[in-house]
Amino acid sequence: MTAPRGAGGPPEEGPANFRPGAWLQGTGPQSDIAICTRVRLARNLQGFAFAPSLEHEESERLFAYIVDRLKHPGLPEALKIIDLDPIEDLERSMLVERHIISRELASSERRTGVAVDEAESVAIMINEEDHLRTQVFDSGLQPDAVWQRIERLDDALMQRLPMAWSEEFGFLTSCPTNTGTGLRLSVMLHLPGLVWSEEIDKATNVAQKIHLAVRGLYGEGSRALGDFYQVSNQITLGREEGRIREDVMLAVGRIVQWEQEVREALLRGSARMKTLDRVHRALGTLERAQILSSEEALGCLSALRFGVHTGLVDGFDPKNVNRALLLSQPAHLQCYTRESLRSEERDQRRAQLLRELLGCTP
Repeated sequence: MTAPRGAGGPPEEGPANFRPGAWLQGTGPQSDIAICTRVRLARNLQGFAFAPSLEHEESERLFAYIVDRLKHPGLPEALKIIDLDPIEDLERSMLVERHIISRELASSERRTGVAVDEAESVAIMINEEDHLRTQVFDSGLQPDAVWQRIERLDDALMQRLPMAWSEEFGFLTSCPTNTGTGLRLSVMLHLPGLVWSEEIDKATNVAQKIHLAVRGLYGEGSRALGDFYQVSNQITLGREEGRIREDVMLAVGRIVQWEQEVREALLRGSARMKTLDRVHRALGTLERAQILSSEEALGCLSALRFGVHTGLVDGFDPKNVNRALLLSQPAHLQCYTRESLRSEERDQRRAQLLRELLGCTP
């Protein structure tokens, strides 16, 4: 099993040399809590039906048209186009796990593809819910950096593609909640402190009261595995881009501060021993378990990541913990090992691989 073309898949040298995408680099401001910042713009082209209504021949024609225009020189980003039509299901799942494409694009029966840069910090999905969904990622809390990059890219795309636009409504999209700016700003947060202290519901309510969405690791419809949550705006119609960014960052800033405060409380007094026990129980599982499901692995790695960033455990490179988070996922595990594994075999191989990657004794 080889990695999909242009997906930045794991090399043969071994897990120590595996390079996650930009979203999981573990760098940037407040990266101990803010895993990554992402901006996504939804765009559609004039003269074509919205993607859900596209007939097969029209989706083929739209795909070819977009690909041809993306290949023209002059874009501010160097992109490689991946045609998803010949890509196997397992390799599509790997692209989902790397956050390059959505689960909806991976399962679509339309002619689909994605244009991605070498660092996997830019990904343009073709024929998802909208004709184009342009995404820019950066590790840590960096809304200004990702916004500047996507603004330049969007301007360049509008010069070569006739975008569907209304003077009254703004950019036209398949889903009315995206109409207007088509902007979705999201920050992926690691919030074990709020989860362990049972304050996560209060934190999500803060976001939802100002019409923000709180989703799981893989976005809409996914669960918050491993204490990872995505906070993003829900509505774009009638709202200016600057206001959307202010609302999201206000909520994210408050949640990050809340997580920091809770972490400090978990490291003091009687709570410290319980927290230390929780982290070391997770480490013991990673060191000794012979069978690990992906969900259990994420939970243990979440606790270990917390322990590393709060100084409760040492001897672990945070980058290796981040690699482990990704390699423990089903598609990455099989692509890395180059084995087609049944569920129970994956659980055994996952436990073995995590011991190797983290340097744990068997």
